Amino acid sequence: MLAYVFWHWRQPSIDETDYENRQRAFHRALAAAPSPGFQRSLSHALRGAPWAADGGDAYEDWYLMVDSASLDPLNSAAISASRRAPHDAAAAAAAGGTAGIYSLRQGAPLDRPGFAAWFGKPAGMPYEELFESLSPATGQGAALWMRYMVLGPSPEFCLQSVGAPSLPAELGARVVPLRAVWPGE
Repeated sequence: MLAYVFWHWRQPSIDETDYENRQRAFHRALAAAPSPGFQRSLSHALRGAPWAADGGDAYEDWYLMVDSASLDPLNSAAISASRRAPHDAAAAAAAGGTAGIYSLRQGAPLDRPGFAAWFGKPAGMPYEELFESLSPATGQGAALWMRYMVLGPSPEFCLQSVGAPSLPAELGARVVPLRAVWPGE
């Protein structure tokens, strides 16, 4: 499973409620008429991710897909048919955005993560050792995502969890609380 992750932030002149309603309308339209390979989407409000709005108020959308072949259909679907107007309304309110692609490495995608822990692999640590050290965390209702083909501005790993994660200190994880926007709060 892959996730196209899109971070975006609103124009200062756009009210937060209006912005979030536009986001929900787009996600609702995509869910009603999904592209091939699209599984579902999630949207969260967050603060503290330096690659999104310089760490200020931002949003993080996760578009879960079967595989990389699902990217082109998702890209086309987002701006066509019944999804075009909601997409254009949401895009018109955004001040900026950036994106990345992640692959699921451990656990299962969460319906409502409450936290995202972002980190890189410590230098000299083999991937197998890292994955083994994270097994206890992902065995308890968490999902470990790994950046795909170094696409995106964020750290290499994201551990999504319902509660605040307990990770090895050597990871130096940046833990960011998430507030659900889609599906609704």
